[in-house]
Amino acid sequence: MILSTKRARALLAAAALSLLAAPALAHEYKLGPLVVTHPWARATPGGAKIAGGYLKITNNGATADRLVGGSVAAAAGFEMHEMKMEEGVMKMRALPNGLEIKPGETVELKPGGFHLMFTDLKRPLKAGEMLPGELRFEKAGTIAVEYKVEPLGAQKPDRHTH
Repeated sequence: MILSTKRARALLAAAALSLLAAPALAHEYKLGPLVVTHPWARATPGGAKIAGGYLKITNNGATADRLVGGSVAAAAGFEMHEMKMEEGVMKMRALPNGLEIKPGETVELKPGGFHLMFTDLKRPLKAGEMLPGELRFEKAGTIAVEYKVEPLGAQKPDRHTH
């Protein structure tokens, strides 16, 4: 089959756009009124026993929900934490009751703030890999997600690699 130059260019442009859009769509997860955007984690050095996990959760519903737990394949434990400055000292505390996501709000888990902690790592996390896991919400239920592992020391996700 021979294509005209114009038609071939149009097909190539459409294919390129679909390749760019597919990863972005693939890294957003919907569970009822909740939208989980771009879960990511940092790579870890050999021998590390903990890693941080980050993402955004938007509640498009009319009632609050709560992130109450989860898991990742590469770790035995999964915890939610908050870091904040208190009297000039950065402090971290566990959130045993989970993290509330109020209706109409977005909560961002990021370095230096709310975050996930993957404990008792079974192996190092390597930059570029996708780490399977689950998030468990009080009302919406459980959803499977993948965390994109960014380079060691990353402060934010590299959106160009997805």
